[in-house]
Amino acid sequence: MSLFLNLASQGLINGAVYALIAIGLAMVFGLLRILHIAHAGLFALGGYLGLVVTNATGSFAFGLVVSMVIVAACGVLMYRLCYEPILEQPPYVPLIASVGMFLAIEELLRLVFGDHGLSYHVPPLAGAVDLGGMRIKYAEIAVVVVACMLLGGLALFATRTRVGMAWRASVSEPRMAASCGVSLRQVRYLNFAIGSAFAAAAGVMVGVLNNLVEPSMGAVPSYKALAIIVLGGLGNMGGTLLAALLLGLIEAFGATYFSNYLDRDSIAFAAMLCVLLVRPEGLFSGASGKPGLLARKLQLTGAAKWVLTKRPS
Repeated sequence: MSLFLNLASQGLINGAVYALIAIGLAMVFGLLRILHIAHAGLFALGGYLGLVVTNATGSFAFGLVVSMVIVAACGVLMYRLCYEPILEQPPYVPLIASVGMFLAIEELLRLVFGDHGLSYHVPPLAGAVDLGGMRIKYAEIAVVVVACMLLGGLALFATRTRVGMAWRASVSEPRMAASCGVSLRQVRYLNFAIGSAFAAAAGVMVGVLNNLVEPSMGAVPSYKALAIIVLGGLGNMGGTLLAALLLGLIEAFGATYFSNYLDRDSIAFAAMLCVLLVRPEGLFSGASGKPGLLARKLQLTGAAKWVLTKRPS
């Protein structure tokens, strides 16, 4: 029983990290139908920024916030300079550009910080607590708390605010949302800012868990995030969250019971292949509401001025 609880807790901790990484990827794909591979580069950049700022100031919370803000700005800039000019091109063109940006970020981090990675001078959130016979690190508790706060805040934003409603409408019915006066350009900026900030938070938390950040730290999360959004049904936000938690549990138990057959990082793709054989559309695919409902509601109630323009872009 103790082993089961330990594996379950470790799986949920890993799932929380995967959810932070994959949710931004799902947001971009849901809005633009682009596989945003460079998202993994922003994840690594966030880890470095969090570590550097924390080492310089001694405040982990400040490092986390600064990392999220800077990486959010970088995500918006990446969209503006690299994606926006090629949105009308075939899907493989943005994909190639995204892979190129990921490699560029990785090499830039290697040039600036070196090949061997960096560690915290004084590891934050050190120590552990005993809960029901399980020894859980403070850093692991912090991962779950940060993930719950960010994902809960995103859910409230998307369902309780007019800006969030406009954002959701532009994902489900972009043409109708645009006809209601929503600026799709600003919605896309918002999309990249939120997704990139979540990637930064994930990078910082992984850096704290391992007490190490390195240029290639985004390589493995990039394909695991891809597996997660496929399992969750491409572009399905709720499905992505559930798939992330499910993958974390599968990895935790699989690495213990099937270590003679598959290593930990192979389990993600093995799970994805098994699901696709049974449900090619993913585990949690399907419409989440009536088509155009959000856009029609937006037209009746009006959206925040921040996302409205006289002429939709």
